[in-house]
Amino acid sequence: MPADRKSAKRRQKDLDASWTEKHGQSRFGYKLSVSVYKRHKVIRKIVTDTAGTHYSRHFEAVMGPADTSRDVSADRSYPSEKRAAWLKAKGYRDRIQRKGYWNKRLSETQQGRNRHIVKTRARVEHVFAAIAQMGGKRIRTLGQTRAYFAMTTMAACYSLKRLAYCLRAASSCPHRGRNGPNGRCPRRFGVKNGRGC
Repeated sequence: MPADRKSAKRRQKDLDASWTEKHGQSRFGYKLSVSVYKRHKVIRKIVTDTAGTHYSRHFEAVMGPADTSRDVSADRSYPSEKRAAWLKAKGYRDRIQRKGYWNKRLSETQQGRNRHIVKTRARVEHVFAAIAQMGGKRIRTLGQTRAYFAMTTMAACYSLKRLAYCLRAASSCPHRGRNGPNGRCPRRFGVKNGRGC
């Protein structure tokens, strides 16, 4: 912001946020990256940053020792040899989608692999859709600290809402008492007749 701007004008501008471009549109603000439990769609860990930071930089930050799955699914923005080596060293299985280029198309096998991964990855997109329905796409604060607090609160509210749904669904499970392996319902969670079990 120019130094000659009036103080009243400066108070109305967020000097911490940054610009980015997505789908041909310029956007100003902050970015939220999450790690999600595949089974229950509850947020495990979040990282917040300005919009100008590419979200692939948050990859290692959202990983943690409490991860219950060794499979790591991510979209086409994340693959790199360095990241694949890091995942292997930490004992994770690389389930990152492959990216094709104009001079190097993906093989049929790679395309099939991507289609398999996208089914898991879509569950994370459900989280962002739910947060958007709760009004989480807009942050009406100025400053990085307040924006981070707003995003963290929104993620916590979503997780609590999702947890309440999971508990409600588990209590109304028609297969309750007929547990499968590991004490889980023999039916997949959240699919039977729109009810989780």
